[in-house]
Amino acid sequence: MLMNDRVKVDIKDGVADVRMVRTDKMNALDDAMFSALIETGEALKTAKGVRAVVLSGEGRAFCAGLDMGSFAAMASGERKPETADSGTLLTPKRTPGGSNRAQHAVMVWREQPVPVIAAVHGVAFGGGFQLALAPDMRFVAPDARMAVMEIKWGLVPDMGGMVLMRHLARGDVIRELTYSGRIFEGEEALRLGFATRVCADPRAEALAFAAEIAGKSPTAIRGAKRLIELAETPASQHDILLAESAEQGALIGSANQKESVMANMEKRAPAFAD
Repeated sequence: MLMNDRVKVDIKDGVADVRMVRTDKMNALDDAMFSALIETGEALKTAKGVRAVVLSGEGRAFCAGLDMGSFAAMASGERKPETADSGTLLTPKRTPGGSNRAQHAVMVWREQPVPVIAAVHGVAFGGGFQLALAPDMRFVAPDARMAVMEIKWGLVPDMGGMVLMRHLARGDVIRELTYSGRIFEGEEALRLGFATRVCADPRAEALAFAAEIAGKSPTAIRGAKRLIELAETPASQHDILLAESAEQGALIGSANQKESVMANMEKRAPAFAD
């Protein structure tokens, strides 16, 4: 289904294939792109039958970052609506997780109840880099170019980057990249912690892995994601162990858990209920 002129979504066999389609601007972030990312992400949270999501960009890039017109507007003293709600970054109108509008366009992909994979090729600069960090995993082309580029424009990362980078790389690495704004490629991204895999065709490999995830028990996958996310918070050991027990208790004897066992014993493909 075509959501709008910025983001296209196709759902097949439990996998939502989400593509940014502003190819003439390397999928740069303008007001319409922010709206499209938010609307698409919110719709997918409750979409029936979705078990995994792949987020990518069509054309030459994943996402080139904030639209160049926005920087010109900043230099002239104007405020662009896509940079914040009602022209105010410190808007009190925030999501339950604390995001303003621009942050929500990124964090909505972290908030998905199912695994999300970013397939990164071309460039992922600034806001585009932060968008790539929100999914659970990043499959990156060897020659993909990435950067925490905000310092080039006299700015700081403000689309969730500080929330997302802290779980992926050391503090000194984050500092070096943020202070310099330098560009790095796929293999270095892997070494630094920003890439999960480096692959020649990130989207094809991401779709294949998403299909593999979609073939597993959806209730177990969602439970596993909740546990991993809890483990990344300052939650205590006691709370994490208790959550493990609660998730497992809900799964044991459930329809999908029984189907997992029977499919393995009978050497057949499972038929899970969403």
